[in-house]
Amino acid sequence: MNKMLLTSAALLSLIASAALAQTAGNSAPTAPQLDDATPLPLDEPYPGVMTLNVDATDVARGVFRVKQTIPVAASGPMTLLYPEWLPGKHGPRGAIDQLAGLQISAGGKPVAWTRDPLDVYAFQVDVPQGARALDVEFQFLSPVGPGEGRVVVTPDMMNVQWEQVSLYPAGYYTRQIRVKPTISLPAGWTAATALDGAKASGNMIRYGETSYETLVDSPMFAGAHFKSWDLGQNVTLNVVADEASSLEATPEMIDAHRRLVDEAVAVFGSRHFDHYEFLLALTDKLGGIGLEHHRSSENSREPDYFTDWENNDWQRGLLPHEMVHSWNGKFRRPAGLWTPDFRTPMQDNLLWVYEGQTSFWDIILGVRSGIQSKETALGEWARAAAKYANQPGRAWRSVEDTTFDPIMSARRPKPFPSWERSEDYYVEGSLVWLEADMVIREQTNGARSLDDFAKAFFGIRDGDWGEVTYSFDDVVSTLNGIAPYDWATFLTKRLRTPGQPAPVAGFEKGGYRLVYREEPNAYEKSTEKEYGLDLSYSLGLSLGKDGDVRDVMWDGPAFQKNIVEGTKILSVNGMEYSTDRMKAAITAAKDGAPISLIALRDGRYRTIDFDYKAGLRYPHLEKTVDGEAPLDRLLMPATR
Repeated sequence: MNKMLLTSAALLSLIASAALAQTAGNSAPTAPQLDDATPLPLDEPYPGVMTLNVDATDVARGVFRVKQTIPVAASGPMTLLYPEWLPGKHGPRGAIDQLAGLQISAGGKPVAWTRDPLDVYAFQVDVPQGARALDVEFQFLSPVGPGEGRVVVTPDMMNVQWEQVSLYPAGYYTRQIRVKPTISLPAGWTAATALDGAKASGNMIRYGETSYETLVDSPMFAGAHFKSWDLGQNVTLNVVADEASSLEATPEMIDAHRRLVDEAVAVFGSRHFDHYEFLLALTDKLGGIGLEHHRSSENSREPDYFTDWENNDWQRGLLPHEMVHSWNGKFRRPAGLWTPDFRTPMQDNLLWVYEGQTSFWDIILGVRSGIQSKETALGEWARAAAKYANQPGRAWRSVEDTTFDPIMSARRPKPFPSWERSEDYYVEGSLVWLEADMVIREQTNGARSLDDFAKAFFGIRDGDWGEVTYSFDDVVSTLNGIAPYDWATFLTKRLRTPGQPAPVAGFEKGGYRLVYREEPNAYEKSTEKEYGLDLSYSLGLSLGKDGDVRDVMWDGPAFQKNIVEGTKILSVNGMEYSTDRMKAAITAAKDGAPISLIALRDGRYRTIDFDYKAGLRYPHLEKTVDGEAPLDRLLMPATR
């Protein structure tokens, strides 16, 4: 058209001509109607009991060898599924790409299989006449390096996730499929799991018959260096470690974990487990994990969890978080996140309850039990408040919209997370629940709090370890039963609406306020030693210990200088980069000294000069009232 604007008539003429030409001579396929609807599984018993035998002795190569027998009721078409949508992971994270060598037979004769092109987790077979069971064999090739995925096997320990080493028949609720699991471990190793009925014979362990749903919800840690402690309330702390020396815990350390259990039961007023197993790996070789289960955790921490107890309380919020999930997330579960099998897609939009309120309670229980200090908790809260007070992405994206990130991005790194936002339903969700606690206290003159909501909502049916689902309206109704208020509007504004004010009202109502100082708070002092320098509220970036740029604040000073992740800061004012030199330069700039950096990216060097004079800025919570504040009362133990 040679830059001429088309009139409407000319445009219609052009479209008609193109359609005529296509009809006359160009190929134009027509799409068939795809049969891609997920069939609804039946809530009735699957005929027969599966057997699952896992050989996990090949630790040198990280190979699990699987033999499975799956009973069949009749001949004809049948679908076997590999778990895809996994509870706790909030998305389709099944490791189907690591399944290899699949062979299926019946009565000793091979049975052909084909993968469903519309669902690559589904294997179609034609069960031959007279067959009573399918015999399945395959290998799960676990990653041998972090570049391949999460490492689950080392020479000294392993993390067995049963969904990775099993198939199941389509068309049934997984709670209706029965299975007898057996596993062979390296000689001399000890295993811990929530599965019941263990009978050991040599290095083989047979577990009692259970449902496939419970099997997948009952991972195992096993290792050469193992120790366990009884924490009371039918709760056990099971720990594997890279080295035996990491298992040296003092009675005082174990007592803190006992108080954690007691404080959790006091909050919820019930136990939704017959027994609960903390599964904890102390390792820098096994891939990191923090995952919840109904009757166990599945966690890893650094090897110095016990041996450097005084200096690492900042990382001890993980066990409180996962234990809370036994009530919030496993027993009480959003209706869209409960699924009858591991093929049905999950709906994540209420994760701000599931994960957000759990993130609230992990800090509260950490302080109440003494696993974490109050100073660390206040520092962690200050860091969170500052993040959201300065996060530009809040203008366009609500907290609830971030609940879909486990499906959309699967925790892949983002170039500008302060603008894109990430899984903010965890931490910002927790700050909204903090405000809710303070509102309840205001409305009831201090007589009630979120502890009362926890008992009324999560504490029902003591001893029941099934699942009870809920909706947004159920949350609102229970809150109104604790303290009448316009909770529907409160939650809708805070969590479902973008462009909201920074979530600091909980602190302000609780007798504290967010301020900035030149010295890091207690939490950030520890994380700075571990991860590097957070200059988000000064130069607008964070740096690893060696000067690698880890994050850049959208539209901040570093962003304006075209600094992005992948840049490495080599020098500060002509001297080799160090954390101390960078901090000293920012401080000196208040009096007019330069901040001149040499940076390297993609093989190119450049000098970057900052005109910044506001000094170092670290977030803190500062008390605004004399004496005991509502926030102080929130952190007091419930059992003393």
